[in-house]
Amino acid sequence: MIPRFSRPDMSAIWTQENKYRTWLEVELVACEAQESLGVIPAGVTEKIRAKAGFNADRIDAIEREVKHDVIAFLTNVGEYVGEDARHIHLGMTSSDVLDTAFALQLRQASDMILAGLDRVLAALRRRALEHKNTLCVGRSHGIHGEPTTFGLKLAGHYTAFLRARRRMEQARDEISTVAISGAVGTFATIDPRVQAFVAKKLGMREEPVSTQVIPRDRHAMFFSVLGVIASSIENLATEIRHLQRTEVREAEEFFSAGQKGSSAMPHKRNPVLTENLTGLARLIRASVTPALENVALWHERDISHSAVERVIAPDATIVTDFALNRLAGVIENLLVYPERMKRNMESLKGLVFSQAALLALVDGGMSREDAYKTVQAQAMAVWDNLDGPDFKTRLAGDAAVIKTLGAEGLDKVFDYSRYTKHVAGVIDAAVGEGQRAAA
Repeated sequence: MIPRFSRPDMSAIWTQENKYRTWLEVELVACEAQESLGVIPAGVTEKIRAKAGFNADRIDAIEREVKHDVIAFLTNVGEYVGEDARHIHLGMTSSDVLDTAFALQLRQASDMILAGLDRVLAALRRRALEHKNTLCVGRSHGIHGEPTTFGLKLAGHYTAFLRARRRMEQARDEISTVAISGAVGTFATIDPRVQAFVAKKLGMREEPVSTQVIPRDRHAMFFSVLGVIASSIENLATEIRHLQRTEVREAEEFFSAGQKGSSAMPHKRNPVLTENLTGLARLIRASVTPALENVALWHERDISHSAVERVIAPDATIVTDFALNRLAGVIENLLVYPERMKRNMESLKGLVFSQAALLALVDGGMSREDAYKTVQAQAMAVWDNLDGPDFKTRLAGDAAVIKTLGAEGLDKVFDYSRYTKHVAGVIDAAVGEGQRAAA
């Protein structure tokens, strides 16, 4: 992934140096296992570990000749180790190293993504509690519905990212498997206890049946989870983009001193970060279909999955990490305008209380059909002429309404407290659960 959308710690996981370092560790732990079983002489692993090294440029040079990356790696390591190198990779096949090391790299990436999710969750929790009772209009189909609170909006996104965290933990567990089973996975050339030893030493699980590769349904699940996380990122980013529109302007991205929004129009303050997040979400989701297609391999192994994973693993994890941390920054610094929220909510001159009026009339004895017809008639009159009387005034002029509710009953319809009486409890339960789950 290009540096613009990369954070150094995540990018470092996918460098050639870290890849070869991880390969070497798998090989050395396998040597420890072989030594514990008496397959290789006692003390050899310690000697190998003391000498073992590699040079990425040298490996690349060898690979250009031999056309095989693992052989090139082993040749270069042998140049450092000397005679004892004959004990390295004993009875193993390339995929034993590649797939086990790949699992380690994905696990490292998972830990960083989990940390990013935690940062997003912490930001959403704080802002949801801050705006627990900040009234704003709830919209369906983009049209004003009924009042809600900005805190409840954020709490909904919080619970989505809480689910994302749980899925990511499961995905991390799903790919944390070791396969050291030899050619076509039969253990014909290596004792199954080597795989058990390596798995325990690396803090991972044994793959029950690895053929010659770890089954790619595990990886498909991992990348699918990244895709769902990306969609949750886009969902929140889209909400913020809408709220920042000039006609809405209920919230907006922080605009720093010296920042410029347009090369042509000096007044512009654009939602550039959340627009960027929308685009990055598309990139992350683009890794899901190739990962799903990698599941179908020929017989015990082919390498049709290999080139795909060399691209999607770094790119998808790097972009997910970047996007989560960018999103967290947006939430942490989000500018919120409660007065504008109130003004927008009241812009339809009381129509947000239409359901309250309907229910009050039904409760007062009117049939639902007649109540709906009465309320809708007055609501449409307001909708079609916002410069005319407001909704409450029109209802007050309707004889059937006054007969059913009276002036005092009509006053009770226009009460914002009905929309907040349960909200604090919902938010507290949602973010409280999250605090316990993340602890």
